[in-house]
Amino acid sequence: MGVRWGSVLRVLVLQASWALGGGQVRYSVPEEVESGTVVGRLAQDLGLEAGEPEARRLRLVAQGRRASVEVSGASGALVVSSRLDREELCGKSAPCALRLEVLLERPLRVFHVELEVTDINDNAPRFPAARKNLSIAESSLPGSRFPLEGASDADIGANAQLSYTLSPSEHFGLEVKSKDENKDSVFLVLRKSLDRETVPVHPLVVRASDGGRPSLTGTMELVISVLDANDNAPQFNQSVYKVQLSESAAPGTVFFQVTATDGDEGINREIFYSFSDTISANVQDLFIIDGKSGEIRTAGELDFEDVQSYDLEIEARDKGTPPLPGHCSVELEVLDVNDNAPEVWVTSLSVPVPEDAAVGTVVALLSVSDRDSGANGRVRCAVWPAAPFGLVATFAGSYSLVLREALDRERVSEYEVEVRAEDGGAPPLVARRGVRVPVSDVNDNAPAFAQAVYTVLVRENNAAGTELSRLWARDPDEAGNGRVRYSVVEVRAEDGGAPPLVARRGVRVPVSDVNDNAPAFAQAVYTVLVRENNAAGAELSRLWARDPDEAGNGRVRYSVAEGGGGGGAAGGGWRSASSYVSVDAESGHLWALQPLDYEDVQVLQFEVRAVDAGSPPLCGNATVQLFVVDENDNAPALLPPAGGGPGPGAAGSPARASGPGSEALWAWAAWGSPAGQVVAKIRAVDADSGYNAWLRYELWEPRGKGPFRVGLYSGEVSTARALEEADGPRQRLVIVVRDHGEPARSATATLSVSLVEGAETSLAVAGSSSSLSSSGVGLRPAAGAEGSAAARNVWLVVAICAVSSLFLLAVVLYGASRWAPRAAVLSGPGPATLVCASEVGSWSYSQRQSRSLCVADGAGKSDLMVFSPNFLPPPGPAAKEAQPEPPTLLDTVSGPPCLASQPLSRRRPFSSFSPFSPSPWAGAAGILAQPLGCQVVDYIPGQ
Repeated sequence: MGVRWGSVLRVLVLQASWALGGGQVRYSVPEEVESGTVVGRLAQDLGLEAGEPEARRLRLVAQGRRASVEVSGASGALVVSSRLDREELCGKSAPCALRLEVLLERPLRVFHVELEVTDINDNAPRFPAARKNLSIAESSLPGSRFPLEGASDADIGANAQLSYTLSPSEHFGLEVKSKDENKDSVFLVLRKSLDRETVPVHPLVVRASDGGRPSLTGTMELVISVLDANDNAPQFNQSVYKVQLSESAAPGTVFFQVTATDGDEGINREIFYSFSDTISANVQDLFIIDGKSGEIRTAGELDFEDVQSYDLEIEARDKGTPPLPGHCSVELEVLDVNDNAPEVWVTSLSVPVPEDAAVGTVVALLSVSDRDSGANGRVRCAVWPAAPFGLVATFAGSYSLVLREALDRERVSEYEVEVRAEDGGAPPLVARRGVRVPVSDVNDNAPAFAQAVYTVLVRENNAAGTELSRLWARDPDEAGNGRVRYSVVEVRAEDGGAPPLVARRGVRVPVSDVNDNAPAFAQAVYTVLVRENNAAGAELSRLWARDPDEAGNGRVRYSVAEGGGGGGAAGGGWRSASSYVSVDAESGHLWALQPLDYEDVQVLQFEVRAVDAGSPPLCGNATVQLFVVDENDNAPALLPPAGGGPGPGAAGSPARASGPGSEALWAWAAWGSPAGQVVAKIRAVDADSGYNAWLRYELWEPRGKGPFRVGLYSGEVSTARALEEADGPRQRLVIVVRDHGEPARSATATLSVSLVEGAETSLAVAGSSSSLSSSGVGLRPAAGAEGSAAARNVWLVVAICAVSSLFLLAVVLYGASRWAPRAAVLSGPGPATLVCASEVGSWSYSQRQSRSLCVADGAGKSDLMVFSPNFLPPPGPAAKEAQPEPPTLLDTVSGPPCLASQPLSRRRPFSSFSPFSPSPWAGAAGILAQPLGCQVVDYIPGQ
C-alpha cells in the first residue's frame, strides 16, 4: 500500500506549456491524491515573477461543479484542495478533463487551465446481486445460452476491462461477447445435458476480474435449479433490436413491439413479455411493456442531456410447467431535440469605464453554454447595440466585451448593453443578458464663452462698483470638471498719444452666491409599493432634491408637509401621513413608523417638502403615493348559517369546536335521498382580497367513496349517491376551507349529518325551526319523501311561515333603505368596490361597511355586495360641507347587467380588471362582475 501511495504522490505534471493560439495550460494528476499535492507551478508557467501572483490576485474561478483544486496565494502553485475522485467528477467519460479559468488583475486577464484527472484502479468489479437463482429445464440442449447480469466497474480504460471465470463444472461454461467497448454480454452456456434426477441443483461461482495492476475481483454465487417438463423456450427472430426515439416523445408513446414464437402447443406456447430483472428500477419506471402484445411504450419523459441510450433486456416466458424464458435486447438511442436555451453568465465586470478609455479595453468577461449537443448546442453570440461595444471570442464558450469606438460621456453617459446568445437548433432558442455600463467623466472639455469678443460701452465718471456687463462660459463636463470660475486676466489701459502708451494690470473678480434656486425633486410624483406587515423602521424609498446653489444655500432638509395628505383607517377615522411614515431630514430616506395593514389602509398620499438653508429659504414639493400590497395574513372565517339559505337542507352551529378556525355544524338527511341532493351549505369569508380571498372547500374526512361530497367553490354539501340504511344513523364530515394565498390559510368545519326517515326529517325541521328562531338558525328537510298527510301539513305550515317572514323582511328592508341616513352611504371619494360570492368561488374585499345587495336575474345562487372604499375624508367642517348627499346606491334593472349607481358627473366602464392589482379599487371587481353579467363603473363626485 505504501508503494502505491508513494507512486501516487509523484504527480505527473504533463503538458505544462502554453498553447500559443489560445493561452491554455494543461496539467495531469491521478485521482485520490492527498490534499496539498502540487499539481503544477501555475505562476511560473504563466511567466509571473516572484510575489506577482499575490500582488495581482491570481485566483481560480470555478464554474458549475466543484473543482477540488485551488491556487496558492503565496507561491502561485496549483494545488489539490479536496479529494479528487475521477468517478465522481466524470463518471465513465474519458478523458476526465476539468476546464478552469484563472483571473489575473491589473491588467485584467483570463487564462484557461485544463486539468486531466487520470484513473487508478481503486474500484473492484461489482455484480448487481451477490446471489442469483437460475432455473433451467433438463430438456435444454447442449449449447443453450442463458444471459447473466454482468459486473460493472466504475473505473475506465484497462482498469475497467473485465474478464469472467466460472468455477469448475462439467455441465456449464461462460461465454462473453462484447456489445461495444464499454459493455460485455455474459452468457451461461450449457456444455452437457442435464439430469434432474442425478443432480437437481448446481452451485457455481462467477468471478469478474479487471485489468488493473494489481487486479481487483468481484464474485457472484450462481445457484442453478434443474427443472423438468416444458422443453421449448420462446425464441425471438433477433437477439438485438436497435431503436431510435426523440427525447420529446410524450409519455405513453409506443416506439417498438417485440414478438417471440414458441414451438410448443396449448398453454405452453402462450407467451408473457416482461422486462428482465437485470434492468434497474429507474429504467423500468420510464418504460412499460404490454405482457400480451409485446408493445413497449414510454411511461415518463426522456432527457437526452441525462441519458443518451437505454439497453432494455426483454424476457418472453411461456406458461408451461415449468415456464421457459427467451431473451432479447432492445437498444434504444435517444435523439436530441433543441429543448435547452443557451445560458449566459457575466464572470467579471469592470465598470465604470472612463470616457477616454482606449479602443480594445475589456469591459466584461462572459461565459456561454448550452446543454444540448451537436448543432443544437452550438451557440452564436452578438451584442446589441452593435456600437460602441463588441464581443471577442477568447475560448470555446468564453467571450470578452470590449470597446470598439471612443466614448463621449457628454453625449451618452450610460449604456444598456444586451448580449444575445442563439443556438443552432430549429427553431433556435435565444438567451439574453443585460449589462449596464456607466461612463465616468474626465476633464476633456474647456470652458467656452458665448462670444469670442465682448464690446462694452461705459460712460466716463461712472460710480465705483457699477456693474458693467455679465460674462458666461459653459463647460459640458460634470461635477468639479464642469464648475467654472471667472477672473480678469488683464486690464489694459491705452492713452491717445502718438505713439500711445499702454499700462496693464491683472484683476481677480470673485463671484459670490445668492440663494436664487429652489430645491427641485427628480420626480414630481413618487409611486412606492410596500407589502403589508412590513417591519417598523423599514426603509421604503429614498427621495432626492437638487439645489444648484452652494454652501448653505444648496444644503437641503426634508420633511413631511403637515396636512398634506393621509389615509383612511378601517374604523372610520382619518389619520395623517406622519403617523405612518417619516422622512430623514438629511438623507431623504423614507421610513415606516409602524407596520402597514392592507385591511386598514391601502393608499397613503402626502407631500414631502425640501427646504434649503438660504435666507430667505426656498422650498420645493413632491407628492408621494404609497400603495400597500396585500399579503395573505388572514385565514378564512366561517359565517353563521343563514336560516333561509338555498338548497333543500340547512346547517346549524350550536357550539364552536375546541380549536381556532373550527366550527361545529349539524344537518338532517333522509334515507333514500337521490345523488346530488343538497344537504347543507358551508359559508366562509376571507378578510384579504384577490387570490388571497378566493376560497375553496375540501372534504377532509371521511376520505374515499363516502355518501357525501362538497362543492369545490360553492361549499354546498350534497349526496354523492343514494343514501342507504347501511350508512348508519349519523355521518361526521370534516370540511376544510382554504384560500389561494401563498402560503395558503385554512379553517375547519365539522358537520354532523343525521340520517332519518323522510317524515322524521320534516318533523325535526319543524321543531328546530321553532326552537332556533331566536338565534336565526333554520333547518329544512334533506329530502322530500313520499310521506303521510301529517308531513304535507308540516310542509304547508313551513311554506306559510316562510312566505310571511320574507314579506315582513322585505317591508323592513324597504323602510330602512328609504328612511336611513344617507350621509353614511359614502365614506369618501373613489370608485365603488364589488364583492361576489357565487357557485364558482368566494371573492372578498376586506371592508367594514356593506352598503346594499344586488342580485341579477338568472343567478339565484349569486350574492353581490358593494363595499365602500377605504379612502376617508379628513375630519373638519370643510370636508363635511363639501360632501354632497348621494342618492340611492343601487338602481334596480330588469335583468342583467347589474349596475352600481353613484352620484356621477360622468361614467366610464372599466376597460380591464385585475384581482391582483395593488390599487385598492381594482380588487376582484372585474372577475366577479363578468360571470354575474354586471357592469362596474367608476365615478367622479358631482360638483
